[in-house]
Amino acid sequence: MTAEAAPAPLAPTPGTTPSRFMAGGERNRRLGRPLKLVGRVKGVDDQLLLRIGEAMMERDEPAARLAEAMRLRAGTPGRVTMEQVRQALADGVGSVPDAPAALVEFFSLVETEPAWLDRDLVEEGARVFRRLGQNAQDVLLQLSLVGGYRFGGPTDLLVATGALTGGATLRRLAETQKWGASLTEPRSLVAPRDGAPAGEGWRLTVHVRLMHAMVNHAFEPKWDSAAWGLPINQADQASTLGLFDGVLLIGARALGVPIDKHESRAVMHLWKYVGWLIGVDDDFLVDDEWERHRIDYHVLLAQGPMSEAGPQLAQAVLASQSERTYPGVPAGLQPLRARFERERLLSMLTVFLGPESMRELGLPMRPPWAHGYLFALNSLRYRVLGRLPGGKDRLTRWGERRTQWVLDSYFEGKPEDVGPIGA
Repeated sequence: MTAEAAPAPLAPTPGTTPSRFMAGGERNRRLGRPLKLVGRVKGVDDQLLLRIGEAMMERDEPAARLAEAMRLRAGTPGRVTMEQVRQALADGVGSVPDAPAALVEFFSLVETEPAWLDRDLVEEGARVFRRLGQNAQDVLLQLSLVGGYRFGGPTDLLVATGALTGGATLRRLAETQKWGASLTEPRSLVAPRDGAPAGEGWRLTVHVRLMHAMVNHAFEPKWDSAAWGLPINQADQASTLGLFDGVLLIGARALGVPIDKHESRAVMHLWKYVGWLIGVDDDFLVDDEWERHRIDYHVLLAQGPMSEAGPQLAQAVLASQSERTYPGVPAGLQPLRARFERERLLSMLTVFLGPESMRELGLPMRPPWAHGYLFALNSLRYRVLGRLPGGKDRLTRWGERRTQWVLDSYFEGKPEDVGPIGA
């Protein structure tokens, strides 16, 4: 067997890409081989790689202009207040008296549906996502979130902002789970219109976009953009989107869940709209699963090496399993359930990430027992029971119950929402 050929060296214009661009070298190609195989990626596209590198220096400009207006001093013409933002998020910019220009520009954009949007397909994607239940929550936590800690840049920003480290870990994980769960509800991704309020998924997605813009505004002056790119940039946004759509599908199938072509297209279209709402550049918005895998493979090749932030974040996620309160489990058995969840997480991470990444993240490896029992359960649940009359409806109800159980274990009775803008 011959060794995989390295991508041809690129020659970007100085200053158009940060120094982390493709700095991971052979390690990235090694980590990317499973995705290249499963995703049917045929080869390396130099132009796509260079586009990803340039996108590391690009921000979400409409949201950046709104963040700038929100940071103006009180009394400055054009200033946008938090109260105006909250009202626009809930009821639309048309409900805001004398709305400043930056607020009108931004919300006029996100309240207008793109021409390519298929609303029925979005709703079908939400139903498929909902039927995945805890499988979706597992994949998004383990393969998407912790798997993303294997590269520097976004991880260093998470540590710098205090997100997903220390005492904030459980709350931040809860907020991420809540946002994902909100996208599965019927008619949740609907903008405010004609007096009707925004759907929760739409409101939380735009809320998260503005949180990102405020982080960029606060960190850009002190961030090492020459090394990392802009704090929250278009390439990392595209990477995150790929972890939530294409990687979700791969991970769910690995857990024994069958997903056909129509279901794949529906989930991808759902996330295409979510990506558009959250400010991802059109270059990286796709609703074809295999095109997403191709982009994801190139995004992986474009990354730099792991930084010290990766192990810190991964170990904080592992420790947080002992901080959750597990619904339906007696108080005296909570520590035992927490240990089970910790071991279950390590077992699944060992399969999803592999020995090399587990060592790099400082996580102990475990036998693949969790994948074994989940694959068997999911095969019975989706391939047998789910195909009986009324099976999909039963799967949907099960998915809803399991998703809420996960949320309850993280929020512990506290209000379910995401963090404040600017926090």
